[in-house]
Amino acid sequence: MGIGAVVVRGVTWRSAGLIACETAVILGCVYLAAVLRLGAETVIDGEAIGKATLIAIVTQVCLYFGDLYDFRVIADRRELFVRAVQSLGATSLILAAVYFWFPDLVVGRGVFAIAAFFIVSLVFGWRLVFEWAMRQIGPRDRLLLVGTSDGAVRLARELHERRDLGVAIVGFIDPDPGRVGAPVLNPGVIGTIEDIPAIVRARSVDQVVVSLSEARGMLPMEKLLEMKLDGVQFEHLASVYEKYTGKIALENLRPSWLIFSEGFKKSRGQRVVKRTMDVVLAAIGLVLAAPLMLIVAMLTKLTSRGPVLYRQDRVGQHGRVFKVLKFRSMREDAEKETGAVWAARNDSRITPFGGFLRQTRIDELPQLWNILCGQMSLVGPRPERPEFVADLTQQIPFYGQRHTVRPGLTGWAQVRYTYGASVEDAMEKLQYDLFYIKNLSASLDLFILAKTIKTVLTRKGAQ
Repeated sequence: MGIGAVVVRGVTWRSAGLIACETAVILGCVYLAAVLRLGAETVIDGEAIGKATLIAIVTQVCLYFGDLYDFRVIADRRELFVRAVQSLGATSLILAAVYFWFPDLVVGRGVFAIAAFFIVSLVFGWRLVFEWAMRQIGPRDRLLLVGTSDGAVRLARELHERRDLGVAIVGFIDPDPGRVGAPVLNPGVIGTIEDIPAIVRARSVDQVVVSLSEARGMLPMEKLLEMKLDGVQFEHLASVYEKYTGKIALENLRPSWLIFSEGFKKSRGQRVVKRTMDVVLAAIGLVLAAPLMLIVAMLTKLTSRGPVLYRQDRVGQHGRVFKVLKFRSMREDAEKETGAVWAARNDSRITPFGGFLRQTRIDELPQLWNILCGQMSLVGPRPERPEFVADLTQQIPFYGQRHTVRPGLTGWAQVRYTYGASVEDAMEKLQYDLFYIKNLSASLDLFILAKTIKTVLTRKGAQ
């Protein structure tokens, strides 16, 4: 599936179209402002195009960091307007800094102020037009879900929240005729197994999604096979769930699906590229971060008793235990009486300066050394403590599969899920980790690193 699968969840065709058109709108606003302020004859040249493009790029980046391309965040129009204004404010500050150091890049005095007014107005208006256009186009895929298992309901709920994916749930199928008409989400159960061909034709269904956990012993496989040969398109719930959510649903997972599905490929070339990228970027990171790490070390020593660095056992690739390095963010005796316990929100064991380190993720910087030593990778499942791994392996199916790759400084679960400290959270994160392992590639790693930068700068999910 590779980066194409990630694009489906991160930058869909709809959001890609939105970004492309919005870039044109922003460039148009800058040119219009320049024409009004300076006159048409002074802005139609290559140099002016480059300066206007710089403004468009900075604006687009600020809109991205303001979550203006997350359709779930900006569903509220008031939220959309507020975030657009905030993003333009951030753009102003960044451009002011750029122009201070590089005054030759200024388009013209007062141009950006005029352009900002146009950008807020036209981007907000363009978003309303875009929403209207998407409603007219309608869903790209229409799914019929067979069964009402927790996995099927969860998939329907997530797709309902992610309207930018362009997927519609036509309804649910239940083998029990007495369940027809029963509400599930919206819509509910609309037919039985025998009704599938008629529903597919009448409602233009693209795919009939079946849960393997319900298919065995509950669904008439001969009837489904007959429909398949008659042209009805069936798909596994696990595959559809992975495609649209960016994670692998554990409750629908079977070893046979893992064995026969595409992915989980780790060629020698992939391993060489990943390791080379790890070494080069970790080395550069250590050099660039050295002054900051020195300051952090001194402040850690001055603000609390104990060592600067904290060494802790973590489980790595193939279950090997190694010492992970972190700047100490807790009291020296944090686990003297309790032993290994999950970190909690507003944890009293965290020092005031340690709280800042955790919020900014600076406490993780020493792990660049673990990466150079080959114990970790830049991207991969986060390493857990042996005490937790022993319990989680017993409680969560397939948990041991996350150790088939090196653990990472960041990972797909870290950029897709908030901080968790429970078995339920570990299960949710495992679903993302399995997706990462299945679709492992250099392009996916770069995508995750870019998302990590945004997560760190916006200080989301840390604890």
